[in-house]
Amino acid sequence: MWTFYILLSPTVNKYYIGFTGDTMEERLRKHNSKHKGFTGGAEDWKVVYTESYESKAVCSAREIQVKKWKSRRLIGKLIGSVHPD
Repeated sequence: MWTFYILLSPTVNKYYIGFTGDTMEERLRKHNSKHKGFTGGAEDWKVVYTESYESKAVCSAREIQVKKWKSRRLIGKLIGSVHPD
């Protein structure tokens, strides 16, 4: 099983979009550890959206699709469709 996910860090006020074959708990632990890279500057990332896929190729394609949006508004709309405020 593959998971497409979106994280949010209130500290840096940014989203991170990714996919993983690991459990979300393990992946989130890695994002919140001190490391180099986009998510390494904050330790408060939280999962705000997920989708599950059987295929790595389909999951990766979904990640690329959402990253191409380059729109905080569209990402917020996607997240809001599942988690209305």
